[in-house]
Amino acid sequence: MSLQIVGLKEIRGPLVVIDQVPDVGFEEVVELLLDDGSVRNGRVVEITGNRAVIQVFEGTSGLSKTNTKTRLMGHPMEISLSSEILGRIFNGAGRPIDGLGDVYADKKADINGRSLNPVCRKYPRNYINTGISSIDGLNTLIRGQKLPIFSGSGLPHNQLAVQIVRQANIAKDEGKKFGIVFAAMGVKNDVADFFKRSFEETGVMEKVVMFLNLSNDPIIERILTPRCALTVAEYLAFDQGMHILVIMTDVTSYCEALREFSSSKEEIPGRKGYPGYLYSDLASLYERAGIVEGKSGSVTQIPILTMPNNDITHPVPDLTGYITEGQIVLDSNLWQVGIYPPIGVLPSLSRLMKDGIGEGYTRKDHSAVSTQLFASYAKVQDARALASVIGEEELSEVDRKHMAFGRLFEQYFIGQGFTVNRDILETLNLGWNLLSLLPKTELDRLSSDLISEYYDSDRAIAHFMALKGGKLDAVLRK
Repeated sequence: MSLQIVGLKEIRGPLVVIDQVPDVGFEEVVELLLDDGSVRNGRVVEITGNRAVIQVFEGTSGLSKTNTKTRLMGHPMEISLSSEILGRIFNGAGRPIDGLGDVYADKKADINGRSLNPVCRKYPRNYINTGISSIDGLNTLIRGQKLPIFSGSGLPHNQLAVQIVRQANIAKDEGKKFGIVFAAMGVKNDVADFFKRSFEETGVMEKVVMFLNLSNDPIIERILTPRCALTVAEYLAFDQGMHILVIMTDVTSYCEALREFSSSKEEIPGRKGYPGYLYSDLASLYERAGIVEGKSGSVTQIPILTMPNNDITHPVPDLTGYITEGQIVLDSNLWQVGIYPPIGVLPSLSRLMKDGIGEGYTRKDHSAVSTQLFASYAKVQDARALASVIGEEELSEVDRKHMAFGRLFEQYFIGQGFTVNRDILETLNLGWNLLSLLPKTELDRLSSDLISEYYDSDRAIAHFMALKGGKLDAVLRK
């Protein structure tokens, strides 16, 4: 049952205050009727006694303190859900902007989600193939996991997001359906057009639900965008039995909107001006990923955030790292030398990787190959540090082999290009070709059985000589 109140007690930035309100609920939806007949939307964000503070989505300019009529709708903000929602484009508040009309709802759901009993969660198993070797091979994305991408200014996280949407798929299980929910927060118009055009041109739009909040849209709408997206993801996963990958970019824009909103409420700021509840607010988003007992679908998250000044200790990446199960870090040094995607292997981590790879999921050697590639690439960094002091020519033969291995690893394993889509077997075979360029004595993370089965230096040399037109580093041919 709705309740209408005439007049406003106070107008403060994007907030209005109404007094003497009985039985109002937190997060309750509100409609404000102006003198000219227009309607603005809002929600209750604070309650003190009979006084309610309302967040107005479209801003408060033009509101009258005496004539504005406030209608309390008696329910929290909801989004219309339907099995036909795939392929649609919405704004940040969940309203269609693709010209196809409203969604004819099978049901409506509260965008804040429902609390989930931790006992009902199933442990994430199996993987999602992104087609990107440095993710699939070394930092595998597991269904039901939340694995953020930490980017920086000028790095190609938007291209990486598009490539993941275009290439991502699940193992071909009987009756399993796969879809993607893509939420863009605070992006410029040209970036939004890039996303839409890329998805339409590559023919993946039919499996994508898009939420676009532009940089000139109200910041209040930006706070709603990930919640609308995750509500759609939960519906498709747990009601429709789909495996859903949620990609959210840029979480830093969301957090800055939250900081601005907190400031307008005159809350005491925390670190770098962000509200003290930033951790719990981010957790309310990230913890909506997972698999529920008795449900056939899953929700997997890839939040993408830019680190201000490339500072990984900034509150947004710092708190995100606490909540999520690993991170993929983009490296500006790799990007400067033309390597795409510029994924920094050593600082990246997928904590659930071990439980969704290996025999029965990918291939029995996956875990060992991943560990050995990490170890060998770490030795590359040590050799480079030594070479910067004494020169590469003064290094031992083994160190020079590692240096040459590192160049090929970065060029052909990490760097694979925007249009290249590798399945997991291609990635593992490429890893073995790289490891076969090193002496067997340096492969201390591999069992003798795996080495005897997969190690082949002649095949590896022939492979890379073909790629490099016969110009393979002489030290690797010894």
